[in-house]
Amino acid sequence: MKVVKQSLGRWLPLLASAALALCGIALIGSAVKAPPASGAQPIDTGNCVTPGLTRGIAPTHDDGGYWVVGDTGMVAACGDAPAYGPLTARLNAPIVGIAATPDGSGYYLVASDGGIFTFGDARYQGSMGGARLNKPIVGMAVDPSTGGYWLVASDGGVFAFDAPFYGSTGSLRLNQPIVGMAESNDGSGYWMVAADGGIFAFNAPFLGSMGDTPLAKPIVGMAPDAASGGYWLVGADGGVFSYDAPYLGSTSVLGLDQIVGMETNTTGTGYRLLQIDGSIYDYGSSMGVGEPVGPEIG
Repeated sequence: MKVVKQSLGRWLPLLASAALALCGIALIGSAVKAPPASGAQPIDTGNCVTPGLTRGIAPTHDDGGYWVVGDTGMVAACGDAPAYGPLTARLNAPIVGIAATPDGSGYYLVASDGGIFTFGDARYQGSMGGARLNKPIVGMAVDPSTGGYWLVASDGGVFAFDAPFYGSTGSLRLNQPIVGMAESNDGSGYWMVAADGGIFAFNAPFLGSMGDTPLAKPIVGMAPDAASGGYWLVGADGGVFSYDAPYLGSTSVLGLDQIVGMETNTTGTGYRLLQIDGSIYDYGSSMGVGEPVGPEIG
């Protein structure tokens, strides 16, 4: 099956600048840069098909492919990403995220009840699947130094498995729920991001946030920049906010409201935005290698 890749071309920076100027909003972070125009070229999806609503994306180590997971646990292997077979376990709660292993030869799936499912060279280190949680799990990150992982709940509670615990916001009253987390480059710390753009840094540098700034749409995720040590935040409309990381483009002027997350390549020179229907918007050197074909969203 083939799909048509959506390209924003050279007009996005002009449209974005005009829209921001009209709203009186200044970009925080690095200056606007034009994403490369790749044209509307058909791309072969191959086995890049996932049923259900997509919830997360993770890259292979060489950035030649990526995995996209749906809420049912089915994973689409795109580009050179190997397919590791279907999830055979019965889910008690929907899948909410995916994270690649440090060498990119496997991945973890995490469910909202804290259940962990391993594929490829991913090692099971434990889960919260049988435990009582105050709030549901919303994301995870892999420690590049130990190969372990962290899970984070919407109240900011952090659960560490073969990875050091650096702190959490589980005992704090948050203005908005936590929606994601990201590891620092060397695994010496992590960040958590809330729906209002607030950033909580634990043994990782605080480089800025959108916590005190009105947002068009809530923040839905974040990704670390492997090159600079900074990070990006992404909103449900695909608006991207850069902190000590290059701004490469966004979908904020396209009228979208169902972006569910983002991922960055291993060199920090590009990122991809994932929409709930499986559409992928790529920027910088993160070029498309196949878009998952999912259900139509009305």
